[in-house]
Amino acid sequence: MAKAKVKQDQSPSGSALGKAANSQKQTKKQKKKKFWKNHPKIAGKTSEAKTLFPLLPPKQPQEFSSNWKALQELLKPKLNPAAPATPSEKFPKKDQKVSEKKNGDPEPPKSTPKINGGITSVTPKEAKAPSQAPPTKAVEVKKEKKRKIKAEGTEQLDPPKKPQGGTQPEPPKVDIWFDDVDPDDIEAALGPEAGRIAREMQGVTETAPPTAEKVLVKEKAFEGLTRTVAMDCEMVGVGLDGEESMLARVSIVNLFGKCVYDKYVRPTERVTDYRTAVSGIRPDDIKNGEAFKDVQAEVAEILRGRTLVGHAVHNDLKILFLDHPKKAIRDTQKYKPFKEKVKSGRPSLKLLCEKILNVKVQTGEHCSVQDAQAAMRLYTMEKKCWEAAIKAKYAGVTAAKAKGPQKDKQPPAQ
Repeated sequence: MAKAKVKQDQSPSGSALGKAANSQKQTKKQKKKKFWKNHPKIAGKTSEAKTLFPLLPPKQPQEFSSNWKALQELLKPKLNPAAPATPSEKFPKKDQKVSEKKNGDPEPPKSTPKINGGITSVTPKEAKAPSQAPPTKAVEVKKEKKRKIKAEGTEQLDPPKKPQGGTQPEPPKVDIWFDDVDPDDIEAALGPEAGRIAREMQGVTETAPPTAEKVLVKEKAFEGLTRTVAMDCEMVGVGLDGEESMLARVSIVNLFGKCVYDKYVRPTERVTDYRTAVSGIRPDDIKNGEAFKDVQAEVAEILRGRTLVGHAVHNDLKILFLDHPKKAIRDTQKYKPFKEKVKSGRPSLKLLCEKILNVKVQTGEHCSVQDAQAAMRLYTMEKKCWEAAIKAKYAGVTAAKAKGPQKDKQPPAQ
C-alpha cells in the first residue's frame, strides 16, 4: 500500500503577518503625506479659525453649566442676612407656657357642677368666657413690670447698632520719644504743650498748673555768676509830684534764674511817692538800704564782660548811671520775633510771659527778681536764633568796615 502524504499546513507564518502589517502602516503614512501635500490650504485655515475665535467667559444664563447654577443656589441662603430671632426663639417654650397660663383665662372645670342633684351641661363658650370684672390696680402694675422686663431682655439680646456716620479717626498724637528725661526739662525746651504730652506718656498726673517759680527757675542748677545775667530795677518817685524816679532796688539773676544779687538802695532825696502798688517798695525796705555809690560799683563789676538781658533795660542802666556795650545787650522788648508773636510794637513783660511762657507775672505788686527771671527765661527760649542773628549782623558790619571805600589806584609812572 502506498503511504498517505501528510498535508502541510497552508496557514501563513508569524513573519509573514508582521510584514503585511508593516506594509499597511507604511501605505497609510504615505497616503497622509500625499493628502497634506495636495491640500496645504485646509490645514492653514483650520489653524487660523482656531486663533480667530478665542474662548471667552460665559455671559448669558444659558451658557453657564448646570454645576455652576447649582453652586449659586447653594450660596444664596448663606449670603442673605440672618433673620432676627422671634420672641419665641429668644425665650424658652416653658417660660411662654407659664406666662400664657398667668395672663390667660382660667381653664374650664373638668366635671360639670351639680344643681339640685342634677347635672347641668356647660358649653365650652360659657366656660371660656372671660370675667367682666374690671382688673385691679395691683394686676395692672404687675403686667407693666412684666412688659418692662421683657422689653429689657430683648434690648440686651439685640446687638448694639453701629453709628451710621462711622467712627471718626482719632487725631494723631505728637511723638515725643525722649527716654529718662524730666518732663519739666522738655517743657522748658519745647514749651508747655510738649511738657504736658511727656507727662501723659510717662503717666505723671499733673495736679495743678505750674507756678511762675517752677517755669522761670531751673531746679538744682548752678547758683553762681554766669556769662549771661539778667537785671531789673524798681524805682520810687521824688520831687514835688513824684514824677522823677530814683533807684530803690536792684536784682540780678544768672542764666538759670537763680538770684545772685538783690539789694535795696537808700535814697539820696526825700521820697514823695513810693509807688507801692507797682514797685512793691515800702518805707521800711529802703530805710536801711545800701548807699547808691556802693550798689553802683558792685553792679558795674558784675556786668563787666558779660551779656546783659532785660526788658527795656536801657531804663535800668539810665537810673544806675551806667553804660554797657550795645553788642552785649539783649532787650526782650526790642526783639522782633517777640513783637510779631504778640502783635505789639512795644510789648510789656506781662504780655510776653502770658502769650509765650503761659505764665502770669506782675499780677499785683512788681518784684524785680521775678521780672529779671522772666526776661532771662524769654531769652533762653530764643537763645540760639537770637545769638545767630546778632553774630550775622555784626559779622556783616565788620566785613564792610574792613573793605572801606576803595579808590581807583593810578598805575605808577615809568
